[in-house]
Amino acid sequence: MAICLAPAQVAAQSRSGHVPAATDHVVIATAWGPIEVELYGDDAPNTVDNFLQYVDDALFDGGSFFRVVREDNQPNDSVRIGVVQGGPPRGVGDRMRPAIALERTRDTGVRHLDGAISMARGGPDTGRSQFFICIGDQPELDYDGRRNPDGQGFAAFGRVVEGMDVVRRIQEAAADGQRLVDPVAIVAITRSES
Repeated sequence: MAICLAPAQVAAQSRSGHVPAATDHVVIATAWGPIEVELYGDDAPNTVDNFLQYVDDALFDGGSFFRVVREDNQPNDSVRIGVVQGGPPRGVGDRMRPAIALERTRDTGVRHLDGAISMARGGPDTGRSQFFICIGDQPELDYDGRRNPDGQGFAAFGRVVEGMDVVRRIQEAAADGQRLVDPVAIVAITRSES
């Protein structure tokens, strides 16, 4: 399977000394269109395994993209980012997996570049099922970045290879603060043979 990185992403990943290879692909079927994501299981094995267990158990089905972070809705943040966040529907709490250890970008080499998918978290080692997709390069989300006071960053574990137009449309949708007025439904997330 060929690695499909855009030239800018190849250059950025090469500067870090690492070009990740896809081990799995998933398709996030949304009400606004599909988003195909390649996952880097060799680089972030625990995060990819956790995500795929939610996929295989169909726990994302009926979920949504519910949060958008963009320039105009983070007035109190000195370090601004651009992401859309999604996750399973409410009511699946009893089927949630335990939190996983944070796989830091310092260790994995997978950076928060445009289209990166990463685990949402509060503190270190608290990521479970919510995830976000980066719009534009977001180095402040990497290890030693300034977005989180703990400096540990987030666990990037893959990248969108098709459907960034859908991601960008979601980010531009009407929001009340950072909450989408009308969350965008995740119909299903399924494994793909791509």
